[in-house]
Amino acid sequence: MAGPETKAAVEWLASAAPDPGACRWEWERHPQGIALLPAGRRWDVLVLPGELGRPTLGVLARLRARPGPVLTGHGGSRTGFFVPPGTASRWVGTGVRVCGRGAWIVVPHPGRPAGGVRWLIPPDGSGTLTDAGLLELAMHEAAGAAAQEARERRAEGRADCQRS
Repeated sequence: MAGPETKAAVEWLASAAPDPGACRWEWERHPQGIALLPAGRRWDVLVLPGELGRPTLGVLARLRARPGPVLTGHGGSRTGFFVPPGTASRWVGTGVRVCGRGAWIVVPHPGRPAGGVRWLIPPDGSGTLTDAGLLELAMHEAAGAAAQEARERRAEGRADCQRS
């Protein structure tokens, strides 16, 4: 998986590092194929709980041809959306971890599997990021759909109890 898009993605990600060469070296030498990259330079990352992140990604995929890069890790318990720099300092939503200037992100090589953290949507090297406003709308839609499903399940459970 070392095609032109992967090479462009490696260069784009590494450009955020204080030392891009050291970043590339880490990806090649680290046993898990990861590097630590600073947020706040080329992107911020908004980290959603997995139960909201996956449905949000589904909504984004329906609304937009290709969202920006998206990471998942820790058994799918979190989903990280790459958004424009500065978003973390302006984000006011609750339940979302913001990673901006001063934070470091565990980033796997975009063309190889890595331990613990993996790309749901790998970067393509173009610098495409997810629009924070669009992400917020997608989160609301995903949360609304989850709440509706929960109400329907509760209603079905009550109906089953009444029939018994």
